[in-house]
Amino acid sequence: QVQLVESGGGLVQPGGSLRLSCAASGSIFSIAFMAWYRQAPGKQRELVAGIISGGSTNYADSVKGRFTVSRDNAKNTVYLQMNSLKPEDTAVYYCNMNIRDGLASPTYSHWGQGTQVTVSS
Repeated sequence: QVQLVESGGGLVQPGGSLRLSCAASGSIFSIAFMAWYRQAPGKQRELVAGIISGGSTNYADSVKGRFTVSRDNAKNTVYLQMNSLKPEDTAVYYCNMNIRDGLASPTYSHWGQGTQVTVSS
């Protein structure tokens, strides 16, 4: 059983910063891909940033230059540093990880419970 636990959301003023964390626990052999998604009210869930095991990253155009995704493989944790936050960044943020529990096992996608980020003055 794998569990993802997120932390770090909250209320911040425009221009402020927040750092989200997501730690995976349980039966884990490897995590190929870690990512952050977000979903605003009335909108579809969208990919914000992703990072593979080798460290390569990709970002949504709307957050490039403001957000930074990183990972700590020893801790099975992914982070999202969010700077210069805008009201349009307001959403529930979800972490996602593609995890294998053994060398010959298939990869399964796991989701965190979501954390609210609200950017407002």
